[in-house]
Amino acid sequence: MRNQRAAIVGKKLPAAFFRREDVLQIGRELLGQYLFTRLGGARVTGGRIVETEAYAGATDRASHAFGNRRTRRTAVMYQAGGVAYIYLCYGLHALFNIITGPQDIPHAILIRALEPTHGIDLMLRRRSKTRLDRTLTAGPGALAQALGLRVRYSGASLLGNKIWLEKGIDFHPAEIVSTTRVGIEYAGADAQRPWRFLVRGSAWSSRAK
Repeated sequence: MRNQRAAIVGKKLPAAFFRREDVLQIGRELLGQYLFTRLGGARVTGGRIVETEAYAGATDRASHAFGNRRTRRTAVMYQAGGVAYIYLCYGLHALFNIITGPQDIPHAILIRALEPTHGIDLMLRRRSKTRLDRTLTAGPGALAQALGLRVRYSGASLLGNKIWLEKGIDFHPAEIVSTTRVGIEYAGADAQRPWRFLVRGSAWSSRAK
């Protein structure tokens, strides 16, 4: 049991990493870190994050918490950083977000793509795929499905042994591309903010425009 709880590739990211106030900085720094799941008795699945989107809470029209909106679904966003926020998009696709910031500051970061490294055969089965290519974990819906992440895990701690993050590599600013977020045209001027972050040249990022 002790071996199961040990880190796989590096030290687990601590609470302090998630509870800083600058959601954009965290969004960039998550690139290169590892996201892992061990759910329902299954083996570990995961990989290295290559694409994120930051959502700046109450002041961001694209955020579910804009204007400090609180609902049963978004209540988790007001917890201290380091928990999962998972919701259904169009009632079909689970999307996995990391809550960041101090308690009552509802910042969130959507994990949009990762480079698969662990449990690839299990991820392929979850996605009903027969061969490995970028579509396995490129795009937030595909990523969540591959990792076994469902809405019932919303609110789960990212500091435990079911869903967690580990230290990977840090990219130089020149290796990171900043661009607009995807599918938030309703957000007006906030839709133009360059708060989507990608690893430059990654073959594993999504192909969203």
